[in-house]
Amino acid sequence: MDFKVNIGEPKTAKTHKKEISGDEADVFLSKKIGDKIDGGKVGFPGYEFEITGGSDSSGFPMRKDVTVGVRKKILIANGVGTNHKRKGMRIRKTVASNIVHAKTAQINLKVLKAGKEPLTPVEAAPTEEAKTE
Repeated sequence: MDFKVNIGEPKTAKTHKKEISGDEADVFLSKKIGDKIDGGKVGFPGYEFEITGGSDSSGFPMRKDVTVGVRKKILIANGVGTNHKRKGMRIRKTVASNIVHAKTAQINLKVLKAGKEPLTPVEAAPTEEAKTE
């Protein structure tokens, strides 16, 4: 099982993407939206992350207030998974639960505490050989 992880840095307003699989992916199982994750367990020592959302393998968005099952059809007026044309309109939509499970494809994280190393290394200046090619 593997997850696509999007890590958002509020200070720089940038998002970093990483594929996580194996033992690192097991850290996320059974966690809920709002739970905190130690970055050292997923390859980012010194960092602390918070789960802010995600989507399952079929593309249904995770919603914080859905706690039962894998997917659920709920009647919603606003929030995650809605895009209404008229004010006050409610619609029945399918959303994923707030628990990370095996069918979750993407997880969104927010940096709470930054480590010493940047999330993505700064690229070095091009060498002389690369400039001539």
